[in-house]
Amino acid sequence: MCDVCGCGDAAIVSEDLHAKILSENDRVAAHNREHFAEHAVLAVNLMGSPGSGKTAILEATARAAGGRWRLGAASGDLATERDAERLRAAGITAEAITTGSACHLDARLVHRTLHHMPWRDCDLFFIENVGNLVCPAVYDLGQDANVVALSVTEGEDKPLKYPVMFRKADLVLLTKVDLLPVLGDVRVEVIRDYLGRVMPEPRLIPISVRTGEGLDEWMQWLTARRGALAGKSVAVEAVS
Repeated sequence: MCDVCGCGDAAIVSEDLHAKILSENDRVAAHNREHFAEHAVLAVNLMGSPGSGKTAILEATARAAGGRWRLGAASGDLATERDAERLRAAGITAEAITTGSACHLDARLVHRTLHHMPWRDCDLFFIENVGNLVCPAVYDLGQDANVVALSVTEGEDKPLKYPVMFRKADLVLLTKVDLLPVLGDVRVEVIRDYLGRVMPEPRLIPISVRTGEGLDEWMQWLTARRGALAGKSVAVEAVS
């Protein structure tokens, strides 16, 4: 149970108070989004369960980018800065957000962290959310895109069991697919089917940071999102 938001439990957080919390969060998120858009920084909210491979994906992204992009990240966790340390070792400008007991990041935590790092110098900024398939889906952080890491070891039915998370996703990275031969009973086609039932525009990339499978497609997706962001910036400048 999250001590901050109550996870929607009416006995802990009343409906009116919860609505007020989300309203304030959305205000700060809009402010974050303006910052990112003004400096043409693609902000990606990377969500997923603990152990789904979020940090490993970012490490692999840095290797695949080969220096052509300047990468930044805010890495959220309840305790320790281990993930942020891994990201810095991979060449990513990273800061840890240690929540203590909160099971998600919110826009205020992200905004506070931005004041302590040179995010304006980045081409891509990743917000590595706290490992959780529930609350992170509810809180807007000011990101341009939502990406969910789903490990094959979590089974086939997670999209159906946690529909809000996947309903808000722009992309699902199906991680650790190199383990499929030893799992046996996990089928990618079934996961695709379940995603199609909850995602408005289903998009899945099977990926393995060990074998490199899917990394090219992931990089292409990021390139396309950056191109679309640049197009938006040009349009806004033209209107202004």
